[in-house]
Order: sequence, then C-alpha cells, then structure tokens
Amino acid sequence: MEETLFSTTIKRPLADRLRPQSLSEVVGQDHLVGENAPLGRMIKSGKITSFILWGPPGCGKTTIARLIAEHTNLYFEQISAVFSGVADLKRVFQYAQERRATQGKGTLLFVDEIHRFNKSQQDGFLPYVEDGTVILVGATTENPSFELNAALLSRCQVFVLNRLTSDDFEVLLTRAEKEMGKKLPVDEEARQFMKDTADGDGRYILNLAESVWSYAKPEEIFDKESIMRIIRSRAPIYDKGRDGHYNLISAVHKSLRGSDVDAGLYWVARMLEAGEDPKYIFRRLTRFAVEDVSLADPNAVTQAISCWQTYERLGSPEGDLALYQLTAYLATAPKSASLYKSTYAARDLARRTGSLMPPKNILNAPTKLMRDLGYHEGYEYDPDCEDGFSGANYFPDGVRHTKLYFPVDRGFEREIKKRVEYFERLRAEKQRAKAQQQKQNKDSEK
Repeated sequence: MEETLFSTTIKRPLADRLRPQSLSEVVGQDHLVGENAPLGRMIKSGKITSFILWGPPGCGKTTIARLIAEHTNLYFEQISAVFSGVADLKRVFQYAQERRATQGKGTLLFVDEIHRFNKSQQDGFLPYVEDGTVILVGATTENPSFELNAALLSRCQVFVLNRLTSDDFEVLLTRAEKEMGKKLPVDEEARQFMKDTADGDGRYILNLAESVWSYAKPEEIFDKESIMRIIRSRAPIYDKGRDGHYNLISAVHKSLRGSDVDAGLYWVARMLEAGEDPKYIFRRLTRFAVEDVSLADPNAVTQAISCWQTYERLGSPEGDLALYQLTAYLATAPKSASLYKSTYAARDLARRTGSLMPPKNILNAPTKLMRDLGYHEGYEYDPDCEDGFSGANYFPDGVRHTKLYFPVDRGFEREIKKRVEYFERLRAEKQRAKAQQQKQNKDSEK
C-alpha cells in the first residue's frame, strides 16, 4: 500500500509490508503456532488465556499477538510499557469493561516490553486478568522469572520464542525478493553475512535488505564489504527506548561472548556516543560476568563491581574509562555457561520434587520433640571425617544425588572441575564402604 503526502509517494517499510497475515506465515515459531502446538491448540479451542511471549527482538511477538486476536474475534489493544503509565492502563481497562458490557466483545491487551512496568503497575493487571476483563498477552526480551511479579506469572503461561535461524532468514529474504519483484543484489558470502549480522532478528534483516536495494546501482552486486559499509552508514540510528537500544546492547553482549575485544569496545562506544546511560551498560556487563564468564574467571564479577564503583565515584567522562576496562576484561576472559545452565536444571528438579523435606539427619534439633522425631540423628560432621568429607546425602529422601553442574575444562573452571570430580570419586568410595559395612552388619546379625 502507498500513501500520498504533498505529492510524495511514501511506501510502507518492507518489514511492515511483509508482516504475516496468518499464523501459518509466522517464521521460526512452529513449536508455538503450529496446528498441534500450544498456541495453535488454544486458538482451535477458542479458549484464550493470558500468556507471556518471551523472546529476542524481531522474532514475531507482536505479530503473533495481533493474529491471535484476529483469529478469535477479540478486540486488539496494544500499549507499550515504555510510553504508558497508570492513567493509560485505567483507560484501557475502562474501555474493555464497557466493550464487554455493551458489545459482549472481549479484549486482548498486548503489552510490549511488559518487564518495564514496575511492581505496582504489574499488580494493577491482576483483578482485570482474573475477572476476564482482558486477556493479557505480554511481550518481553527479559527472563520473566526475574522481571515479572510472581503473582502475575502465576496467572499467565510463558511461551518462549526462538531466535530466527539462517534458514528462517532465507525464507524472509525470499519473501522480500517476491515483494520487491527482483533478486537481492548480493553475492552468497554477503547474503550469509547479512544473516549472521541479524543475530536472530527478522525485522533487522528485512530493514537491512531494504537498505541494500536502495543503495545498489543497476546491475551492481554487493559483497561482504559493501554490506559492512551499509551497516556503518546506518549506525547513528538509535533509540534508547526501543529497538536500537536492545540491538546495540545485544551487539555488545555477543561481541564479548565471542571474545572480540575490538567489536566489544566499538559497540560500547556506539552506545555512549548515542547518549546511553553508562549505568545500564554496567548492569548488563555485570550480568555477563556471572552468566557468560562465571567461574571460568571468578574475578570477572569482582572486576565488574569495582569498575562500576569507580564510575560512580568519578562520573563521566573520566569514569567512562572504567567501562571500557571492564569491556576489554570480559571480552578476553575465558567463558563458561555451565553454572548458568545448571540453574535451569536445579530449578527443574526443584519444581518436580515439590516440597520434600531435607533429610532429618542434616536438620538441627533444638527441641526434645525434634530429637525424638530423629532430627539430627546420625549427622556426620564433615571436618571430623577422614579427608574432611563424609559423603552423606543432602538431597531429600527418595531423590537420588543428581549431577546438575558440569564445569568446563577452561580457565579457573578447569580447577573446579578437578575438585568436583575429586569429591564425586570420594563420595562413590564412601557410599560403597557404607554399603559394605551395612551388609556386614546384617550378616553378623544373622
């Protein structure tokens, strides 16, 4: 569609023109929107419940919410937590109540970046979600477990969207070529570089493709270097509250994860030049220190906090150097996500085992009743044991000792791995010895 304004023809952006018109056109999320997938079954049943869409930028969160509203004849209301406040929410809820009362029509309220609402704002959704005034669909790029209230989470399902893959990008580029009526003027290396640069973001690669078509001269074929020049020419585009903000911090994160110190410094400089709050970058880098570097270099988090405190004392621009120092340190540090992954395994085990009590022998017994019930009975004080290790079971009764943490053979985690394996061997030996002793005791009783 084209709009005419002051005799100038303005085309809608390519990404908007290619927005899916049905769930079957959504790319990369078949695990959610397929006919037998959770959202597909929800639509088929006609019973839509509130849910959260968690995924990276440009993976289709807004599109999916809009299409679900269309498929279920719900009124689609969209707000952004960046620009909306309590007054806006009250108006939305009031209109939803009136619509429900006068038209019998439900409202699907899509809240973009819902994690940006504070606790009291999130609490404000609860009564309207519970009484069915709105079906809440929240979109977030952040882990809902950390950013959303437990009360709100308990009333919503969480669906995780995939970052788009190279094959998904190829589907989007093919659609773009059909829309434009011509092939994208790039060689194979440049085409693959575009996919790599997009880093899972479908909107980004379509915007980049549109730029290629606008820059390319007739019969010109762009190579990788040409694409890099286009990306650099687009660099000043930055919006601290929207996609530019998240795209650039994502670039910082991925550069550090890939141990590219030069790219890391470049993207941090880009953010600072664009006016980003250094404290936001420090916060994300501190998270990086405990998530991506972690115990491969335990000093990383110490460096992060020290550099952050240095900035707080010096301010900008003198303190900016501490941010660059932290960036360089994290980029060149060994990386390990072992501990990060273990937290998911631990939480999964915790959910599956519910409220099982710890073994009685490791619980204190401050009262006679507790002693009579067997609390603390048979507890082995590890420092008094041979090797300073008892090999006792600390999991709940009925839950076998489960290995959750798998340290890698890199950085300081190499030493931790040796320690973990040492205790595993010692635990197995102790358990074999105890089993043998128990067998001998039973034989002697006979």
